[in-house]
Amino acid sequence: MQYTRLGTTGMSVSRICLGMMSFGDQVKRAWTLNQEQAEPLVRQAVEAGVTFFDTADVYSDGVSEQITGRLLGKLFERREDYVLATKVYSPMGSGLNDRGLSRKHILAGIDASLRRLGTDYVDLYQIHRWDDETPIEETMQALHDVVRAGKARYIGASSMYAWQFAKAQHTAERLGLTRFVSMQNHYNLVYREEEREMNPLCADQGVGLVPWSPLARGLLAGNRERGGQTLTVRAANDAFAESLYDDNDFDVVDAVRAVAGARGVPAAQVALAWLLGKPVVSAPIVGATKPGHVTDAVAAVDLRLTTDEVAQLEAPYRPHAILGHN
Repeated sequence: MQYTRLGTTGMSVSRICLGMMSFGDQVKRAWTLNQEQAEPLVRQAVEAGVTFFDTADVYSDGVSEQITGRLLGKLFERREDYVLATKVYSPMGSGLNDRGLSRKHILAGIDASLRRLGTDYVDLYQIHRWDDETPIEETMQALHDVVRAGKARYIGASSMYAWQFAKAQHTAERLGLTRFVSMQNHYNLVYREEEREMNPLCADQGVGLVPWSPLARGLLAGNRERGGQTLTVRAANDAFAESLYDDNDFDVVDAVRAVAGARGVPAAQVALAWLLGKPVVSAPIVGATKPGHVTDAVAAVDLRLTTDEVAQLEAPYRPHAILGHN
């Protein structure tokens, strides 16, 4: 495993972040693993040197956070030895204030997450999306207070427009508040719209990228074929993926398969290696439901693509509408 700083902070993270969304309540998602099933995969990642783990309050309505806290507490001797990230924004109940980025929900949300995680603090507290109904000044002040209270070491953001992120950072600077150190955006070989505005902004501001869906929800790893054929349980039960990707994206998938075939490695390794080769990327968030998923993610860290291979992978890209902000 290799390690890097998260953006320009002093905090080191593994180049692979294990996404914990795959672990939770199997009733809600057929492909989700329970704690007993998740433990061997998390153990495999830890033994391979992964120290960075990402979850969210909304994943399985908090069950993912519970599993994450129990397993990390079991697999690491010290809390200081791993970096734990979670998120706030999504509905966590039926009440009018059980969602969004108001001061009321953020302060309630961090306390609830810490209880589920079984820890006194998270290393990275992220806003899951932008909240049009709450003034950004209120959100940034609440997040600053979470950091000042010692409940989070850093704050991060997730998918939004670059102008929104710039506004949030400017607001924090103007008011003397904590700034975001990371951006968890939708970024992979079949969706590269972030390269137009968000990625250059983050590079300029020293913000590290921790992209979600680095394998396009399995598309780049081969869990689907043209015409809507699905090859895994997750692919067959992932309506969100169907809203993000379609048959036009398979030209990129074919390029990944060609490079992978010539290299003699799985397609997932090539797709992840491409992402890891982007200087602004600190660590892609990789989900795992099988041992091979962890193996491929770890191996991708040491896979170096040539300039010609990168050009071959990027050539078939087609522009997309903005996807993943909702």
